[in-house]
Amino acid sequence: MKKNLAIFLPLLFSLVLAGGIYIGFSISAGRSEGEMPAIQLGSSRSGKLDMILNYIERDYVDTVNRRRLENTAITGMLEKLDPHSSYITPEMFHEMNDPLLGSFEGIGVSFRIEKDTIMVINPVKGGPSERVGIMAGDRIVMIDDTLVAGNGISNRDAMRRLKGPKGTEVKVGVYRRGVKGLKDYTITRDVIPTYSLDIAYMIDNQTGFIRLNKFSATTYKEFLEGARKLRREGMKQLIVDLRGNAGGYLKAATDIADEFLPKGKLIVYTEGKNRPRSYTFATNTGMLEDIPVVVLIDEGSASASEIVAGALQDNDRGTIIGRRSFGKGLVQEQMTLRDGSAIRLTVARYYTPTGRSIQRPYDGDFEKYHHEPMDRFLNGEVSNPDSLHFADTVKFVTPGGKVVYGGGGILPDVYVPLRPDSALFYYNRLANSGLIFQYAFDYADANRQTLRQYKNVKEFIDRFQVSNAMLETLYRQAAEKGITATRAEQSSAVRHVSTLLKAYVGRNLFDDEGFYPVYQQIDDILQQAIKHIEKPKS
Repeated sequence: MKKNLAIFLPLLFSLVLAGGIYIGFSISAGRSEGEMPAIQLGSSRSGKLDMILNYIERDYVDTVNRRRLENTAITGMLEKLDPHSSYITPEMFHEMNDPLLGSFEGIGVSFRIEKDTIMVINPVKGGPSERVGIMAGDRIVMIDDTLVAGNGISNRDAMRRLKGPKGTEVKVGVYRRGVKGLKDYTITRDVIPTYSLDIAYMIDNQTGFIRLNKFSATTYKEFLEGARKLRREGMKQLIVDLRGNAGGYLKAATDIADEFLPKGKLIVYTEGKNRPRSYTFATNTGMLEDIPVVVLIDEGSASASEIVAGALQDNDRGTIIGRRSFGKGLVQEQMTLRDGSAIRLTVARYYTPTGRSIQRPYDGDFEKYHHEPMDRFLNGEVSNPDSLHFADTVKFVTPGGKVVYGGGGILPDVYVPLRPDSALFYYNRLANSGLIFQYAFDYADANRQTLRQYKNVKEFIDRFQVSNAMLETLYRQAAEKGITATRAEQSSAVRHVSTLLKAYVGRNLFDDEGFYPVYQQIDDILQQAIKHIEKPKS
């Protein structure tokens, strides 16, 4: 279940503001299963856009790049429609679509740019890089005889150089701590799986935990494998974490919701001006119909995440815990064009079983629209649920009599605000600055040989302790960056700082299996879910 993204930059506090629920097609591919018919673009009529582009290209005072002008015009048109219709250039196509396909072709490493150098976080187990001997902590200095260290290489440039068709070779020169000179490797690219399931583990002897980071072509299969594993380990109740999950494929969301709902229950329906109303119902007996379930959401949960949460909430199935979700209720279709570019066009809205659209209003000011989740931090909503106000017109009632709301995301059944705790002010400054993550990364890199004494996650969790010397070093580095605190403030924050630091060291050693079981101790939303799911039912 470990997430080993083939080429992956861990952005730890990023908020993805809008994910897409869409189905894709090509203008030359015909109809695919479960997709809309392909659109045939006519070529017999020259439109106004072509006339203007021809005129500019022929008579403009300077030389122009027609392709760039065309891309700008298409982007501008789509931006005027709604916040989620978009144009994808040929250069961006694979970067946008590969994460949802479940695999791509490359060398099989997760990396980050560290001090202007490509630093290997982990090679994919069984992947082409691990097979030739690439190890965690290696620095890729050369790619195909080109120096890529110390010259400002970006993540996108690194990915483009390392990804490539299966069967092709790439030569890398690697610096390894403690080894003199560079080690040369020739890596044969292969198909590399990408995972949408971060982790599936047992919190205690009866509570399972599954975290999904997106809804891709393989998400449903990964989810079933994770759920089966947990059932074999004794799971009697389940917490599904969709926080920060910005969405993906509609079918992945409905398939997962189906596992929790009895046959015949409505999961979602979609409708648009040119798309007749289409219903999705639960099918045969789901594997998880008989267990209590809690779903975790926050302002980063969008689209497909909201379909799952809305379907369970509207069917009085399980409990939604966390903060109000993003509020994206628009469905995109993807049309691939002959030059390798694509258009994602909004064609319908989706509605939860009670009939509510959870799409947030938009008035043409799309910058304001995309900034709204951040405004929730500024206007106090995330720390004070009483600041939420819904009009009576967006009230809906579930079959069980529970009032739910439309008009702006899924409002959880149990709202867990951010704690306005002054004692955690120093911890929050350290965490949000990235200093705890950076120190953990540097510590794991410098002490990798010593840390290999922990043969598995359990050994690490049971035996590794954050020392006072580690904390003092972290505090000193923070002070050098202008983040200071009194001894009393450090003492108040020490539990949170130590736990997050240990969790990050664990992630460097064991990926997410080393992170989440440690971090859960200071995860307020998860702790609320554990308390709630353990309450006896009245």
